[in-house]
Amino acid sequence: MEIIPVLGIGLAKEGDDVAELIMDGVKKSGINLEDGDVVVVAHSLVSKAEGKIVKLDEVTPSHHAIHLAKATGKDPRHVETVLRNAAKILRIGHGVIICETHHGFVCANAGVDASNSGGEAFLITLPDDPDESAHRIRSGLRRLAGVDVAVVITDSWGRPFRKGAVNVAIGCSGINPLLDLRGRKDLYGRVLRSKIICVADQIAAAAGLVMGEADEGTPAAVVKGLQYDKTNIPARTIIREEDEDLFR
Repeated sequence: MEIIPVLGIGLAKEGDDVAELIMDGVKKSGINLEDGDVVVVAHSLVSKAEGKIVKLDEVTPSHHAIHLAKATGKDPRHVETVLRNAAKILRIGHGVIICETHHGFVCANAGVDASNSGGEAFLITLPDDPDESAHRIRSGLRRLAGVDVAVVITDSWGRPFRKGAVNVAIGCSGINPLLDLRGRKDLYGRVLRSKIICVADQIAAAAGLVMGEADEGTPAAVVKGLQYDKTNIPARTIIREEDEDLFR
């Protein structure tokens, strides 16, 4: 398997065609995009193209946001943006607001981020429907390059009980994000009863090694040589139902 960074992608602006931006970078990077490749895209690129940028000077914080800002040490306008993108507030502590987003994701600050947003005066939020965004990118790449690839959109999340953030899949198209190994046998013949692998998260995390998280300016990567289930199943199926969640 090979993971190749897509270089030369410029800064996206609202209305840009993400597939065209990726193809431009693919050509500059000398990558031969082929059927079965997986194109991994940072949500920041997608969100900017979809106009999911918030100008802080246009945000008026509510009384609730001002109260939470004092508790977390955050800018009240940042907190207000978090509240607008959260369906539920689950935990508050250590300067972080753990939320359930309108998508059903459980993550810090409802996915609202200041990094790579365009400067100190801006915030970036998640796409409204990352699976639909992935579908549009996949369709665009098919139109532009004549290839059938899978697309995985990523975000960088922290994890309970472990330090450090890793890339996870928040949207996908052309791939089954989960590999169900239940019923198969291990090396010693024992039948596996609970083994489900999140392949999409594994792809996202691996691609993060070449995409970076800071000033690398590499919001996409191409994964080659990976065998995966090409059943088109959305990333929202990764979300654990609340009645199965031991921590909510």
